[in-house]
Amino acid sequence: MILVTGATGNVGGEVVQALVRAGEPVRALVRAPADLPVEQAVGDLDRPGSLATALDGVRGVFLLPGYRDMPGLLARLRQAGAERVVLLSSLAAVSADTRNAVSQYMIRSETAVRESGLDWTILRPNAFMSNALRWLPQLRAGDVVADAFGDVPIASTDPYDIAAVAVRALLDPGHDGHVYPLSGPERLLPAQRLAVLADVLGRDLRFRALSDEEARADMAGRVPEEYIRALFGFYGDGTLDESRIHPTVAKVTGTPPRTFRQWALAHRAAFTGDADAA
Repeated sequence: MILVTGATGNVGGEVVQALVRAGEPVRALVRAPADLPVEQAVGDLDRPGSLATALDGVRGVFLLPGYRDMPGLLARLRQAGAERVVLLSSLAAVSADTRNAVSQYMIRSETAVRESGLDWTILRPNAFMSNALRWLPQLRAGDVVADAFGDVPIASTDPYDIAAVAVRALLDPGHDGHVYPLSGPERLLPAQRLAVLADVLGRDLRFRALSDEEARADMAGRVPEEYIRALFGFYGDGTLDESRIHPTVAKVTGTPPRTFRQWALAHRAAFTGDADAA
């Protein structure tokens, strides 16, 4: 049995689907029952004692980072009989600057996994292609998308590919102790991603780059201040380089990573509201 945390999220949801396609027994950990095609268990990763039912018979875990007591959580997984954990981390963990809030919790999470006594694999993907979904409110309102860091190219990663690598690491031998950087096959500016989306949707869309002041104001109130500082450290100061293209997806899965166009086509219905457009 494989336990998937974050099973209703962009990556965890893809991991669930990939395990189902592989014919593997999978259990989704949820805070409340959800519309998922697999067995579910309710639990809270910030309260490891709530996981007894969720961990029954589990041998592998797909784990998100940043929980309150990562060492205690991983000890609970091991005590329950789990053997292997695949952690979704980030390139932010490469930074030694623990004043950056994102780097801090990624480093803590990776350290706990490495010291857990479990077989482990760490995934460090570039920013997700699914981050384009945050443009939905603007696209419903008009044809102009305004966003921050318009001059920062990113070789973004399809969550589908992250899941494909995670499943191989969960099911196959040879991945223990590996840290995998993941990317898509192309580096694109936000305006270039929007142009691809415009073509897929058949719309005339335009991108407007926000100034730093506008971006800070846009994030204020919906993003904690420490994470705003982290984002400006990564993309404003250039401490995080997500423009690099990594060969990992193809090496691990045998299939090239998906392009942003492929992601947009697969998720067209999310932008059109037409279930038949998927």
